Amino acid sequence: MRKIWHQITENLIPVFRRRLSGVDALPQLAVLGLLSGLITGGVILVFRLAIEWPLEYFLPGDGSESFEELGLLTRGLLPLAGALGLGLFLHRLATHDRKVGIVHVMERLNYHQGYISVRSAAVQFITGVTTVITGQSAGREGPAVHLGAAFSSLMGQWMRLPNNSIRTLVACGCAAAISASFNTPISGVIFAMEVVMMEYTIAGFTPIILAAVSAAIVTQAIYGSEPAFSVPALTMNSLVEIPWILAIAVIIGVAAALFIHLVDTMGRYHHRPVLLRVAFCGLLMVPFALFIPEVMGIGYDTVDLAIHGHLAFWLLLGAGIAKLIITSLTIGLGMPSGVIGPTIFMGATLGGAMGLIGAQIAPDIASSVGFYAMLGMGAMMGAVLQAPLAALMALMELTRNPHIMLPGMLIITTASLVTSEVFGKKSLFLTILKSQGLSYQNSPVIQALRRVSVGAIMDRNILRTERHLTTDAASKILKSEPKWLVVEGSNGPTALLPAVDLARYLEDAEELAAEKGTEPADTVDLMEIPANRRDIAPVQYQATLEEALDVFDGTSVEALYVQRHVAPMIQRVYGIVLKSDIESYYQYRRS
Repeated sequence: MRKIWHQITENLIPVFRRRLSGVDALPQLAVLGLLSGLITGGVILVFRLAIEWPLEYFLPGDGSESFEELGLLTRGLLPLAGALGLGLFLHRLATHDRKVGIVHVMERLNYHQGYISVRSAAVQFITGVTTVITGQSAGREGPAVHLGAAFSSLMGQWMRLPNNSIRTLVACGCAAAISASFNTPISGVIFAMEVVMMEYTIAGFTPIILAAVSAAIVTQAIYGSEPAFSVPALTMNSLVEIPWILAIAVIIGVAAALFIHLVDTMGRYHHRPVLLRVAFCGLLMVPFALFIPEVMGIGYDTVDLAIHGHLAFWLLLGAGIAKLIITSLTIGLGMPSGVIGPTIFMGATLGGAMGLIGAQIAPDIASSVGFYAMLGMGAMMGAVLQAPLAALMALMELTRNPHIMLPGMLIITTASLVTSEVFGKKSLFLTILKSQGLSYQNSPVIQALRRVSVGAIMDRNILRTERHLTTDAASKILKSEPKWLVVEGSNGPTALLPAVDLARYLEDAEELAAEKGTEPADTVDLMEIPANRRDIAPVQYQATLEEALDVFDGTSVEALYVQRHVAPMIQRVYGIVLKSDIESYYQYRRS
């Protein structure tokens, strides 16, 4: 058995890695997508159970969201005590270890090729569970996305896969997390590509789809096949409602812009101590918990009541506005809360409130309150995340009703345009990244270079050699017909020269010796002979073409040697990459 496993690790896995270096490794990516979905599905199950079990035991009434039934004193103290505990926990961590959520995943993708640590996943698990069970205004989907991306990334790191495939695995984990959380595999796929990766590729779709489907199967085995919300049959009664739907879209767009603005404004206080900021979040939460307890926790019980038309107008409006204010303030100050759940809550309550107004204006024409609650949910999600397609797919999968598509397309796109064009707001995640002094590069050139590893284009026809050689050793080297010679120095490879230049030098030396009637020199100094030598620098085998270009720009070398750690203190060189190789590859692919 050990011998078989040794053969697999020594033969099959290196071939598997090498195939993943390019953009055409669909079978290998499909396998990774399936594994990512299964792992993420299991992680999300554990995460949900870690939230639901304590709440079902601690909260009065049925279910895990009945914070409203707690006594006033408990309701007020719970979020404050939870915030103090979270503040102390985060205070003990280094600044870079405190980063969690979808914004952190996007940062790791943009600056670190999708590498996410075990420590980051552990911090996200603890903070994600704590924010919800202590009644903060929080969601579980943002932490779930981080966990899915982290465990998928860790799987790729453990397998030592090229960085371009680790990026794909992160997208698979994101899609699987959304799919497992809402039981909406299509919207999970679109969310990963539209919100996190911000690109659509044919090669990327296949593994991400498989990840979303396999994660949904895992959660359906435990929770059943029903979506996250119980949605009645919804339909638009009349085309006369379209002007009112557009009016609601404008209101939702304004609310989304205000939400993003408040988060951005509060983000300016990030230089303050984290313990002070998070404790202040808990203090802010106290009056909301006392007077509008619906904003505590995830709030999906309130969303269900809004969809079924069981809440009064003032409660819907008050809960929606309160959720917007407290969530934006606390997230902006640094509370490690998820934002997707609160976005759904805000959209459902504000949409439901507008639906009740419409019913008062035209009772014979207006559709049900649940219809407008669902439209509001999709519009707020699309506007805050600036992801209209993901929001539309979520709306379709949650309702399982194609009749909601036409008004859904109208309200989601209009609300998104109001937020982005009228108020000039980018997506919430990009706004938070910008407030942290970071950017998200998603130009077509950068995206194309990130999808390919240096292993896909490197020239493997190389031979490592010492600087000083005997004439016989030099002739023996040339018999193996290498294209490039990597010259070793005292601290590793130091120069690169074409093998043909060595061959030309040996021929010229023999001719010159024959003319003079003397013997050619016994030794050859590869750093002194006439040759087109190039300065070189290392790049890791897992690196993408984008990383290789960064090395070129940062070192001003003329070539890179591709290396990998094969043992402690031992580096193996696999090939050579020239800058012209990267440019030629991109031009070829584009044409």
